[in-house]
Amino acid sequence: MRLSELWSLADAVFGPAYSRTLARELALTGLDSLTPAQALEAGVPPRDVWHAWCEEMSVPLDRRDGGDDRRMVPPPR
Repeated sequence: MRLSELWSLADAVFGPAYSRTLARELALTGLDSLTPAQALEAGVPPRDVWHAWCEEMSVPLDRRDGGDDRRMVPPPR
């Protein structure tokens, strides 16, 4: 997953404004309480950040594609 894909998914799932707020403020327990933005800056792959973010926000697996069933979202590791 590319970084641009992560942001596109975040905007589709959470909305453009809220996704940026979450990226700065939401502590991801699955990633040592880093925010999504901090995790990306620390070099965590976007795929892992995306799935940790979705887990933290209780996004079901079938909604992690942002409502576009043609979009390929790599499965969690």
